[in-house]
Amino acid sequence: MSERELIAQWTLQPGTGKAVEVLAGQVLRIEQVEGGQCVDFNAFNLHDYKEFMHCGRTRTVHGFNPTVGTFLWSAPPRERAMYYLLADTVGRNDVLFPRCSAYVYESTYGFQSHTNCHDIQAEAQREYGLTPDDVHDSFNFFMATEVQAGGAVLISRQDTRPGDHVELLALIDTLAVPNVCGADVMRTSNFFLKPVKVQVLRATAEDLAKVPALPARARQRTPGDFLNSTIKADRELRRDARYEPKFLNTPLTVTDVAVELDDEEIALLRRYEYSHLYRGDLGAAMRDVFFSWWEQRYVTSPNGAPTVSRSEKTGS
Repeated sequence: MSERELIAQWTLQPGTGKAVEVLAGQVLRIEQVEGGQCVDFNAFNLHDYKEFMHCGRTRTVHGFNPTVGTFLWSAPPRERAMYYLLADTVGRNDVLFPRCSAYVYESTYGFQSHTNCHDIQAEAQREYGLTPDDVHDSFNFFMATEVQAGGAVLISRQDTRPGDHVELLALIDTLAVPNVCGADVMRTSNFFLKPVKVQVLRATAEDLAKVPALPARARQRTPGDFLNSTIKADRELRRDARYEPKFLNTPLTVTDVAVELDDEEIALLRRYEYSHLYRGDLGAAMRDVFFSWWEQRYVTSPNGAPTVSRSEKTGS
């Protein structure tokens, strides 16, 4: 295969995201730097922000965990393929879970201030004039989920390694908004936050040839087919040259905590069920042990579902 031309690249730090123009015929590559990091992803038509990626349509067409050979679709009434998933070295992605938010962290975990995907997305896309209301459900790359018997949904730890990646071929001009998921107290990113690498590359002829043809639909609708088809505002997305990122709670700080263990406890830690995910890093394994205990002891919904008490329901 001929080599792709690199157009741009960034390393996104925990608590941040980036709005990236990815034009038709270009490839967006999202890559693990350290491994074990979930990436939330939004996308818009660059020339009409009201057309955006729709996890619901993508989910119904390709299932709960889309991977290589699937498309990312836009919402009705357009319902167009926006990207084709060219490469996926892990094969574990999620379109079930919504983005985490400040409300989730206060309601479920009791945090008054915490980095979260909605705030990160809102800030990243502000560079192109988009508002918090324009954030939509995320395609969660590298997030390991499954639906269990009875309908319950489980988030698992992930086993991604440095260099693992996904590659999306843009089929239309898009504004892509990946962010480093802020869920450090969930299994989503193995109870820690790590940077990710983002690249935009020019697709090769071999890349373009991999995209299967999509059938034309006689009843495919557009906004012009509806009684109220008036565009209410300028919908072209343009970068604000004066934009300076102002992500909340960043840069994130990491504080070392000394934990004294005897030989027997160290041996137990090495045999811990999930220690293989941390490749000999006993500190990371210890962090997993602590948060797993904390999750079971104090968190009513480890999946991050907001909890509502009786007093909150009644307003008393």
